[in-house]
Amino acid sequence: MREIQANDIAKAVARLCTRACTVLTEDVKGRIKSARQAQPWPTAQDILDVIIENFETNGPIPLCQDTGMACVFLELGQEVHITVGNLYEAVHQGVAQGYTEGLLRKSVVGDPLERVNTGDNTPAMIYTDIVPGDRLTITVAPKGFGSENMSRVAMLKPADGVDGVKQFVIETVENAGPNACPPLTVGVGIGGTFDKAALLAKKALLREMGVHHSNLLYAKLETELLDTINCLGIGPQGLGGKTTALWLSIETMATHIAGLPCAVNINCHSNRHATEVL
Repeated sequence: MREIQANDIAKAVARLCTRACTVLTEDVKGRIKSARQAQPWPTAQDILDVIIENFETNGPIPLCQDTGMACVFLELGQEVHITVGNLYEAVHQGVAQGYTEGLLRKSVVGDPLERVNTGDNTPAMIYTDIVPGDRLTITVAPKGFGSENMSRVAMLKPADGVDGVKQFVIETVENAGPNACPPLTVGVGIGGTFDKAALLAKKALLREMGVHHSNLLYAKLETELLDTINCLGIGPQGLGGKTTALWLSIETMATHIAGLPCAVNINCHSNRHATEVL
């Protein structure tokens, strides 16, 4: 049994909040630069140049004014014992600290109808998986709602099959149009239940760009959907061009014989996330 103090978790979450909001991962930077090189449309070229200038700016400056709702993914080793505090309370404490000390915009309201800002961007959205081992892996993925609002879930029929999935994904991106700040990253979840499909789609956004699904069927579907999306002509910021999406990832799981849940979680070009292992 390995002990991890709750205070160390809070400090790690605080660091991750600031890092995720200010520094893009290298795979995302690479995809944006590759899209710029392959883009023939002058207006789209100019927009991608501005995006590149934005993430290459020196200093801890937020990549976007919407520093998002803190989505925190925990992979908790079953050999880990949390001491001197509570795991989830430590996560919330870390988010409050990170968003306050990092001078990040606080965007969370405590009640969906009363709409009073909590003042420290808590509570976090926490997703926990119990895994083998004696480590705690923490990933913070700030989710802005310009893109989150464009996301959808559908309870398709098994008879809809792969064509139904394709149609739903493409329609979701078309309906999003310029509202989610393209070029997009598109996460697709297929299977499970109503809620699990949405979680799969959100987790799909965390996969490294350029890495396909391990199942060839879904790897081919990822490529086909991405190519189709980039033929829509929406382009960077919705002003036309061949780069509507940077990447599309699919995650899947078992489901019921009578269902085909499918969710699409859209993210803007600033696909932000950061990870630490304790």
